Amino acid sequence: MKKAFTMIELVFVIVIVGILSYMVASSFVRNPLREAADQVVSHIRYTQHLAMQDNHFNSNDANWFQGRWQIRFFQNLSFTNVLPPIKNYDNEWAYSIYSDRPNYTHLPNLTELARNPLNQNQYLSGGYNNTLHVEDEQSMKEMRLKTQFGIQTITFAGGCRGGITHIQFDEIGRPYNSYITNNNPAGEINVGFPRLIINQCRITLSDGTLNIVIAIEPETGYTHIL
Repeated sequence: MKKAFTMIELVFVIVIVGILSYMVASSFVRNPLREAADQVVSHIRYTQHLAMQDNHFNSNDANWFQGRWQIRFFQNLSFTNVLPPIKNYDNEWAYSIYSDRPNYTHLPNLTELARNPLNQNQYLSGGYNNTLHVEDEQSMKEMRLKTQFGIQTITFAGGCRGGITHIQFDEIGRPYNSYITNNNPAGEINVGFPRLIINQCRITLSDGTLNIVIAIEPETGYTHIL
């Protein structure tokens, strides 16, 4: 007696194959929001690595701690020294990694921006006002989060102050969320907001519809996606 598949069995196999095909195909669908979050997490971790490898302690410089490595997010790139057709990038969220030394101005120049370890001709910056234009080939388009990933807003909450969109790390990897102006780094910049992060900092990226949250843990500076 010959054995054969019944029609029900064939239909069942086709359904299973279809489900598996859909799952495999779905895994290749681009998720810009997740891509942006993964990249930001990687760059925050790299900023911490730079801070721990490049200790700026200098007993002859009373302000040495102001030059620690940091990552800063900013919006509304504008350039007063350019002419059309180069345009301003209003509402463009981007970020830069830099060490605020030797000038301690809180505003990076080209000597303070980190270099892209994969391409030394580029800076780890999506562009910065009147310093590195977004259309300069030395800036990184990947770090322009609105253009590349559709990020509309970035908000800081939890252990981070809402209006302070930068994270700084010290030589042992501890995260800070306010500029240090004296030798009491854990002191309060405002009531209830110490410079040193003591509660989980949450950075929310939004594309206008969906959100994804990045967490930076106090003390260790461990950064991950919630």
